[in-house]
Amino acid sequence: MLRITDTRTGHLVEIPAAPRRLLRSRVHLPVIGEGADTGIGPLHLRVPLIGDVLARTAELNGLQVVTVLTTPELTPDRAGALDRVMAVLGIHPPVAVGAHRPDAALGGPADVQVVAEGTDVDDARDGARIEVAGVAAVPSPEGVPDPGGLLGPDLPDPTEPEAADPLAVRLLLLGLPYGTPVTVTGPALAEARRTLREWRRSVADWAQEPSRPVPADLLRQAHAAFAEDLDVAAVLGLLAEVAERSDLPSGAKFETFAHLDRVLGLDLARDVGHQR
Repeated sequence: MLRITDTRTGHLVEIPAAPRRLLRSRVHLPVIGEGADTGIGPLHLRVPLIGDVLARTAELNGLQVVTVLTTPELTPDRAGALDRVMAVLGIHPPVAVGAHRPDAALGGPADVQVVAEGTDVDDARDGARIEVAGVAAVPSPEGVPDPGGLLGPDLPDPTEPEAADPLAVRLLLLGLPYGTPVTVTGPALAEARRTLREWRRSVADWAQEPSRPVPADLLRQAHAAFAEDLDVAAVLGLLAEVAERSDLPSGAKFETFAHLDRVLGLDLARDVGHQR
């Protein structure tokens, strides 16, 4: 069972309403700035990122998911930039992107609407409502580039070793509950990159040991956190604990990280087979 807090009422509601096994999700991209402020940054991408986590969690619970991304009118350049940024952040492509006829693409009224907090979305009346808190990007006093620039049109090639890992932005935005504002700073982004490097190195090492099943208690705890209002932050904390536990076989740690990454989308097994 997947439950989220409907921000209209403040109550947890089950989605989709039983017994249907199809979840219709409509995600609303916030308006992108005008003039000089034309970049697509964390402020805009946190909403579709939460929509992606919702879809991944629903699929983990055996649901089929149809997601539509409703956007303001975008120029071809902006639409292309949006596609590229969503791809490098690991956001699964929606079935349709655009400003018109979302119900037709969904095949019916939405079960859930994912919107930016404080926005007035006239056509987001159907279903439960998830409001995603804002993101502030603050340059570091140490001279680290503005983290929002990592998501601009000149996004670095993530295959280059010296390039910043865009999935560090994903980890940073998932590190707090979706209703809590996030401040993206240079040091916070550097810490997210460090965590990803360490976890990927550990996963690659654990993969060399015999496989072991995910402990049942860990599986129940993690699935319950995902299913109860998308508590991804609790799952990230659980992984940090698993990584440090001396009583768990390496094979069980590997399977735990690999399984939960189906929702986290952090490419934690990327370095398997590439150890020096």
